[in-house]
Amino acid sequence: MSLPPPSSTESLGVLIGLVRTELVRAMETELAASGVDLRFTQFLILKRLAMLGPMSASELARAVELDGGAMTRQLDQLEGRGLLRRQPHEQDRRALRIALTQEGDALWRQMTPCNDRVLEAAQVALDTTERAQLHDYLERVLHALRDKT
Repeated sequence: MSLPPPSSTESLGVLIGLVRTELVRAMETELAASGVDLRFTQFLILKRLAMLGPMSASELARAVELDGGAMTRQLDQLEGRGLLRRQPHEQDRRALRIALTQEGDALWRQMTPCNDRVLEAAQVALDTTERAQLHDYLERVLHALRDKT
C-alpha cells in the first residue's frame, strides 16, 4: 500500500515522520537487495556499535530508542546470529558490554554502502549548501526539543 504524497501544508511533525518512514522502507529494501537479512532496528544497533564501540545494553537502547524488553529481544537475535556478544565490563564485573563480533563488523562493512546509497538518494534534489543547511536545521530542532525536556 502506497501512502499519498505529503501536501505542502503538512505539519513539521507529520513531515518528519513521513521522511523517517520512507528512510526505513528504503533502507530495508536496500538491505534485502544486498542479501542482508536485517530489519532497520537491527541495522541501527549494529551501526551504533560500529560507530561508538562497546556499550551497555541500556546505553544502546537509548541510542536506538528502544525500551529494555525490545532491546533484549533484539540482542538475543543478533547474538544468536553471531553478530554481537555480551562481554564483561572492564571496570564493573557485574555489568556487561555489548560489542560487535568479527562477523558483525564484516556485516556492518557490507551494509555501509547500502546506508550511503539511501542517504544519497534522499538528498539527491539538494545541492551541497542545501544538504548542509538541512543537517543544521534538523540538528537545531533536535537540540531545541532535547533542551526543552
